[in-house]
Amino acid sequence: MKPAIVTWLRLAAVCLLPPLIPAQSFAQNGAVSSASLASQVQNYFLDWFPRATRIQSEQPHWVTPLITVTPRLEEEFRYDQFWQSQSHGVATDYFGGGKGLELIPFENVELILGVPAWIAHNGHIHHATKKETPATDGWADETFLIKYRLLSANEENGNYIVTAFMGFSAPTGDDGNSNHHAIFTPTIAAGKGFGDFDVQTTAGISLPNGGLQRLGMPLGWNTAFQYRVLRYFWPEFEVNYTWWPNGEREGQTQLFLTPGLLIGRIPIHERVGLTLGAGYQIAVTPHPAYNHSLIFSGRIPF
Repeated sequence: MKPAIVTWLRLAAVCLLPPLIPAQSFAQNGAVSSASLASQVQNYFLDWFPRATRIQSEQPHWVTPLITVTPRLEEEFRYDQFWQSQSHGVATDYFGGGKGLELIPFENVELILGVPAWIAHNGHIHHATKKETPATDGWADETFLIKYRLLSANEENGNYIVTAFMGFSAPTGDDGNSNHHAIFTPTIAAGKGFGDFDVQTTAGISLPNGGLQRLGMPLGWNTAFQYRVLRYFWPEFEVNYTWWPNGEREGQTQLFLTPGLLIGRIPIHERVGLTLGAGYQIAVTPHPAYNHSLIFSGRIPF
């Protein structure tokens, strides 16, 4: 392996794994010995799945809703698909839904590395104007999310959870599919279970680093009600609410009702499983971003 690559890997490990390196690993000059660092990195990855199992055993074992981001910490790869119908014969398909790889790298922490959605515009397409970028097929913005679990108890000890989120989207998408500004979304999430029934809810605000007059700072509140049937079946009903205090949609509200069904977690091999879900999102307030949407979700938890 080239010396430059070795140096880069060592520096990355020092930046990413400081809680895992004991003080004894540092020499008098402040450098980390190669043997000690290699041992810590090896132990970190060898202990990954046992550590994740222990962390997840301390929280409820519900299934992740279709729209509402669960306060639980998960390890999985997720793919979502949306078929949205808008007014005037316009339809938009989202391949990927901005989901992706979810990992638990540290105690009480989850990272979601989103895969940008591919957006296809169908039906009657509005052409470009001086005030509007043309709607063309292409990539949406890149998204990331970090969760920090504040409180939790599994089914035997209270069946609840409280988690803080920080979401981030980078304006990497193609023209017509990008927000053109980075957006930060701090969120608080909580859940409570009552036997086979559970409620999971999130409340957050989107804060763009520019374009405020266009994007605004919408406040979102999502709540999912679930009931477990026959071990693997989770019928659910979600309420998805947004209010714009400023921006182009100042004073407007948007409310979707989303009945759905999730099936999982179906075991495949050891830690690997399969969860599938589908739902139908219906707008019940005037002037929504879209009228209704068919949703599919596939996850491979591990």
